[in-house]
Amino acid sequence: MVDDGDRRGRLARRHALITGASSGVGAAAARLFVREGAKVALVARRREVLDELAAELGENAVSIPADVTSPDRVAAAVHQTVARLGGLDIVVNSAGVAAPISLDDLAPAAWQETIDVNLSGSFYVAREAARWMMAAGGGTIVNVGSELSFRGAALYVAYCASKAGIVGLTKALAAELAPKVTVNAVCPGPIDTPMLHGEFALFPDPEKAFESTVAQVPLKRLATADEVAAAILFLAADAPYATGSLFSLDGGITIG
Repeated sequence: MVDDGDRRGRLARRHALITGASSGVGAAAARLFVREGAKVALVARRREVLDELAAELGENAVSIPADVTSPDRVAAAVHQTVARLGGLDIVVNSAGVAAPISLDDLAPAAWQETIDVNLSGSFYVAREAARWMMAAGGGTIVNVGSELSFRGAALYVAYCASKAGIVGLTKALAAELAPKVTVNAVCPGPIDTPMLHGEFALFPDPEKAFESTVAQVPLKRLATADEVAAAILFLAADAPYATGSLFSLDGGITIG
Protein backbone atom coordinates (compact mmCIF):
# COMPACT_ATOMS: atom_id res chain seq x y z
CA MET A 1 0.00 0.00 0.00
CA VAL A 2 1.30 3.45 -0.92
CA ASP A 3 1.06 5.98 1.90
CA ASP A 4 0.99 9.78 1.85
CA GLY A 5 4.70 9.95 2.49
CA ASP A 6 5.64 7.76 -0.45
CA ARG A 7 3.23 8.54 -3.27
CA ARG A 8 5.38 7.90 -6.33
CA GLY A 9 2.94 6.27 -8.72
CA ARG A 10 1.52 7.65 -11.95
CA LEU A 11 -1.33 9.20 -9.96
CA ALA A 12 0.71 10.54 -7.06
CA ARG A 13 -1.06 13.37 -5.24
CA ARG A 14 -4.17 12.96 -7.41
CA HIS A 15 -7.72 12.66 -6.13
CA ALA A 16 -10.26 10.52 -7.98
CA LEU A 17 -13.97 9.80 -7.80
CA ILE A 18 -15.02 6.47 -9.32
CA THR A 19 -18.66 5.52 -9.79
CA GLY A 20 -19.78 1.92 -10.06
CA ALA A 21 -16.93 1.15 -7.67
CA SER A 22 -18.69 -1.74 -5.97
CA SER A 23 -17.95 -4.26 -8.74
CA GLY A 24 -16.41 -4.97 -12.13
CA VAL A 25 -14.55 -2.21 -13.93
CA GLY A 26 -15.18 0.37 -11.23
CA ALA A 27 -13.67 -1.79 -8.50
CA ALA A 28 -10.73 -2.75 -10.73
CA ALA A 29 -10.07 0.92 -11.51
CA ALA A 30 -10.21 1.79 -7.81
CA ARG A 31 -7.64 -0.86 -6.93
CA LEU A 32 -5.35 0.24 -9.77
CA PHE A 33 -5.65 3.93 -8.96
CA VAL A 34 -4.74 3.37 -5.31
CA ARG A 35 -1.75 1.25 -6.35
CA GLU A 36 -0.67 4.15 -8.57
CA GLY A 37 -0.76 6.62 -5.69
CA ALA A 38 -4.20 8.24 -5.91
CA LYS A 39 -6.66 8.90 -3.15
CA VAL A 40 -9.99 7.49 -4.30
CA ALA A 41 -13.64 8.09 -3.45
CA LEU A 42 -15.64 4.91 -4.06
CA VAL A 43 -19.17 5.75 -5.21
CA ALA A 44 -22.01 3.26 -5.74
CA ARG A 45 -25.36 2.33 -4.20
CA ARG A 46 -24.23 -0.69 -2.15
CA ARG A 47 -22.79 0.69 1.09
CA GLU A 48 -21.67 -2.67 2.50
CA VAL A 49 -19.66 -3.58 -0.58
CA LEU A 50 -18.08 -0.13 -0.78
CA ASP A 51 -17.11 -0.28 2.88
CA GLU A 52 -15.45 -3.67 2.34
CA LEU A 53 -13.47 -2.37 -0.64
CA ALA A 54 -12.45 0.77 1.23
CA ALA A 55 -11.19 -1.39 4.10
CA GLU A 56 -9.23 -3.52 1.63
CA LEU A 57 -7.63 -0.48 -0.01
CA GLY A 58 -6.72 1.27 3.21
CA GLU A 59 -6.42 4.91 4.13
CA ASN A 60 -6.28 6.14 0.52
CA ALA A 61 -9.85 5.07 -0.24
CA VAL A 62 -13.13 6.35 1.18
CA SER A 63 -16.63 4.94 0.78
CA ILE A 64 -19.30 7.41 -0.37
CA PRO A 65 -22.58 5.62 -1.07
CA ALA A 66 -24.72 7.50 -3.60
CA ASP A 67 -27.23 6.94 -6.37
CA VAL A 68 -25.94 8.58 -9.56
CA THR A 69 -29.48 8.96 -10.89
CA SER A 70 -30.16 11.66 -8.26
CA PRO A 71 -28.63 15.07 -9.03
CA ASP A 72 -28.84 16.06 -5.37
CA ARG A 73 -27.07 12.92 -4.18
CA VAL A 74 -24.43 13.34 -6.85
CA ALA A 75 -23.79 16.91 -5.71
CA ALA A 76 -23.45 15.69 -2.14
CA ALA A 77 -21.06 12.90 -3.20
CA VAL A 78 -18.79 15.33 -5.06
CA HIS A 79 -18.82 17.71 -2.09
CA GLN A 80 -17.91 14.84 0.25
CA THR A 81 -15.15 13.70 -2.11
CA VAL A 82 -13.51 17.12 -2.11
CA ALA A 83 -13.88 17.47 1.64
CA ARG A 84 -12.58 14.00 2.53
CA LEU A 85 -9.82 13.68 -0.08
CA GLY A 86 -8.71 17.29 -0.23
CA GLY A 87 -9.52 17.84 -3.89
CA LEU A 88 -10.81 16.27 -7.09
CA ASP A 89 -8.66 15.78 -10.18
CA ILE A 90 -10.13 12.69 -11.90
CA VAL A 91 -13.61 11.31 -12.41
CA VAL A 92 -14.34 7.83 -13.77
CA ASN A 93 -17.97 7.29 -14.78
CA SER A 94 -18.26 3.50 -14.56
CA ALA A 95 -21.73 3.02 -13.08
CA GLY A 96 -23.93 1.02 -15.43
CA VAL A 97 -26.78 -1.45 -15.84
CA ALA A 98 -27.61 -3.84 -18.66
CA ALA A 99 -30.12 -6.60 -19.34
CA PRO A 100 -31.36 -8.36 -22.48
CA ILE A 101 -34.98 -7.27 -23.02
CA SER A 102 -37.01 -7.65 -26.19
CA LEU A 103 -38.63 -4.56 -27.67
CA ASP A 104 -42.10 -5.83 -26.77
CA ASP A 105 -41.03 -6.41 -23.16
CA LEU A 106 -39.08 -3.17 -22.76
CA ALA A 107 -41.33 -1.41 -20.28
CA PRO A 108 -40.98 2.36 -19.83
CA ALA A 109 -39.52 1.82 -16.34
CA ALA A 110 -36.77 -0.48 -17.65
CA TRP A 111 -35.96 1.93 -20.49
CA GLN A 112 -35.83 4.86 -18.06
CA GLU A 113 -33.64 3.06 -15.54
CA THR A 114 -31.07 2.24 -18.20
CA ILE A 115 -30.96 5.81 -19.49
CA ASP A 116 -30.95 7.22 -15.95
CA VAL A 117 -28.00 5.13 -14.72
CA ASN A 118 -25.85 4.84 -17.83
CA LEU A 119 -26.32 8.26 -19.44
CA SER A 120 -27.95 10.71 -17.05
CA GLY A 121 -25.84 9.47 -14.14
CA SER A 122 -22.66 10.09 -16.12
CA PHE A 123 -23.90 13.56 -17.01
CA TYR A 124 -24.80 14.49 -13.43
CA VAL A 125 -21.43 13.33 -12.09
CA ALA A 126 -19.46 14.99 -14.89
CA ARG A 127 -21.32 18.28 -14.55
CA GLU A 128 -20.93 18.49 -10.79
CA ALA A 129 -17.28 17.47 -10.89
CA ALA A 130 -16.55 19.87 -13.74
CA ARG A 131 -17.83 22.78 -11.68
CA TRP A 132 -15.21 22.01 -9.04
CA MET A 133 -12.45 21.23 -11.55
CA MET A 134 -12.98 24.40 -13.59
CA ALA A 135 -12.81 26.52 -10.45
CA ALA A 136 -9.75 24.63 -9.20
CA GLY A 137 -7.86 24.95 -12.49
CA GLY A 138 -8.33 21.62 -14.27
CA GLY A 139 -8.95 17.92 -14.22
CA THR A 140 -9.91 14.95 -16.34
CA ILE A 141 -13.08 12.90 -16.82
CA VAL A 142 -13.15 9.36 -18.22
CA ASN A 143 -16.52 7.97 -19.24
CA VAL A 144 -17.14 4.28 -19.83
CA GLY A 145 -18.94 3.58 -23.08
CA SER A 146 -19.15 0.28 -24.93
CA GLU A 147 -18.67 -1.31 -28.31
CA LEU A 148 -22.47 -0.90 -28.37
CA SER A 149 -21.86 2.83 -28.45
CA PHE A 150 -21.18 2.25 -32.16
CA ARG A 151 -23.34 -0.68 -33.22
CA GLY A 152 -26.70 -2.17 -32.49
CA ALA A 153 -27.62 -5.44 -30.81
CA ALA A 154 -30.95 -7.19 -30.57
CA LEU A 155 -32.44 -7.19 -27.05
CA TYR A 156 -30.28 -4.21 -26.05
CA VAL A 157 -32.21 -1.22 -27.41
CA ALA A 158 -32.05 0.78 -24.17
CA TYR A 159 -28.42 -0.11 -23.49
CA CYS A 160 -27.31 0.77 -27.04
CA ALA A 161 -29.12 4.09 -26.84
CA SER A 162 -27.56 4.93 -23.48
CA LYS A 163 -24.05 4.04 -24.58
CA ALA A 164 -24.37 5.86 -27.91
CA GLY A 165 -25.33 8.84 -25.78
CA ILE A 166 -22.03 8.52 -23.89
CA VAL A 167 -20.21 9.27 -27.16
CA GLY A 168 -22.14 12.49 -27.70
CA LEU A 169 -21.83 13.43 -24.04
CA THR A 170 -18.07 12.90 -24.08
CA LYS A 171 -17.51 15.02 -27.18
CA ALA A 172 -19.82 17.82 -26.09
CA LEU A 173 -18.29 18.01 -22.62
CA ALA A 174 -14.80 18.00 -24.12
CA ALA A 175 -15.72 20.94 -26.34
CA GLU A 176 -17.30 22.94 -23.53
CA LEU A 177 -14.75 22.26 -20.80
CA ALA A 178 -11.55 22.79 -22.83
CA PRO A 179 -8.87 23.80 -22.18
CA LYS A 180 -9.02 23.22 -18.43
CA VAL A 181 -10.76 19.84 -18.23
CA THR A 182 -10.22 16.92 -20.61
CA VAL A 183 -13.01 14.42 -21.27
CA ASN A 184 -12.48 11.05 -22.94
CA ALA A 185 -14.21 7.67 -23.06
CA VAL A 186 -13.05 4.08 -23.07
CA CYS A 187 -15.39 1.84 -25.07
CA PRO A 188 -14.89 -1.81 -24.11
CA GLY A 189 -16.27 -4.93 -25.70
CA PRO A 190 -17.75 -7.68 -23.53
CA ILE A 191 -16.02 -7.79 -20.16
CA ASP A 192 -15.69 -10.74 -17.79
CA THR A 193 -17.63 -9.15 -14.93
CA PRO A 194 -20.53 -10.13 -12.66
CA MET A 195 -22.79 -7.82 -14.67
CA LEU A 196 -22.13 -9.66 -17.94
CA HIS A 197 -22.56 -13.07 -16.36
CA GLY A 198 -25.79 -11.81 -14.84
CA GLU A 199 -26.92 -10.96 -18.37
CA PHE A 200 -26.01 -14.44 -19.63
CA ALA A 201 -28.10 -15.94 -16.83
CA LEU A 202 -31.20 -14.22 -18.22
CA PHE A 203 -30.99 -16.09 -21.53
CA PRO A 204 -32.75 -19.46 -21.98
CA ASP A 205 -29.33 -21.06 -22.53
CA PRO A 206 -26.64 -19.08 -20.64
CA GLU A 207 -23.78 -21.22 -21.96
CA LYS A 208 -24.89 -20.67 -25.55
CA ALA A 209 -25.16 -16.93 -24.89
CA PHE A 210 -21.61 -16.90 -23.54
CA GLU A 211 -20.26 -18.86 -26.51
CA SER A 212 -22.10 -16.65 -29.00
CA THR A 213 -20.68 -13.52 -27.39
CA VAL A 214 -17.10 -14.77 -27.47
CA ALA A 215 -17.52 -15.92 -31.07
CA GLN A 216 -18.22 -12.32 -32.13
CA VAL A 217 -14.86 -11.14 -30.77
CA PRO A 218 -11.95 -11.44 -33.22
CA LEU A 219 -9.60 -12.06 -30.28
CA LYS A 220 -11.93 -14.90 -29.13
CA ARG A 221 -12.12 -13.98 -25.46
CA LEU A 222 -13.71 -11.54 -23.07
CA ALA A 223 -11.82 -8.55 -21.78
CA THR A 224 -10.86 -8.54 -18.12
CA ALA A 225 -11.89 -5.73 -15.80
CA ASP A 226 -8.19 -5.08 -15.16
CA GLU A 227 -7.57 -4.52 -18.88
CA VAL A 228 -10.30 -1.91 -19.01
CA ALA A 229 -8.99 -0.30 -15.83
CA ALA A 230 -5.55 -0.02 -17.46
CA ALA A 231 -7.09 1.85 -20.40
CA ILE A 232 -8.86 4.18 -17.99
CA LEU A 233 -5.56 4.80 -16.20
CA PHE A 234 -3.89 5.64 -19.50
CA LEU A 235 -6.53 8.26 -20.31
CA ALA A 236 -6.38 9.67 -16.79
CA ALA A 237 -2.61 9.73 -16.36
CA ASP A 238 -0.77 9.51 -19.67
CA ALA A 239 -2.87 11.30 -22.30
CA PRO A 240 -2.89 15.01 -21.42
CA TYR A 241 -3.34 16.05 -25.08
CA ALA A 242 -6.36 13.81 -25.62
CA THR A 243 -9.86 15.21 -25.23
CA GLY A 244 -13.07 14.09 -26.90
CA SER A 245 -11.29 10.82 -27.73
CA LEU A 246 -12.94 7.39 -27.83
CA PHE A 247 -10.61 4.53 -26.88
CA SER A 248 -12.00 1.29 -28.34
CA LEU A 249 -10.94 -1.73 -26.30
CA ASP A 250 -13.21 -4.33 -27.82
CA GLY A 251 -11.08 -7.21 -29.04
CA GLY A 252 -11.73 -6.07 -32.61
CA ILE A 253 -15.54 -6.21 -32.64
CA THR A 254 -15.83 -2.79 -34.30
CA ILE A 255 -13.06 -3.38 -36.87
CA GLY A 256 -15.50 -3.45 -39.78
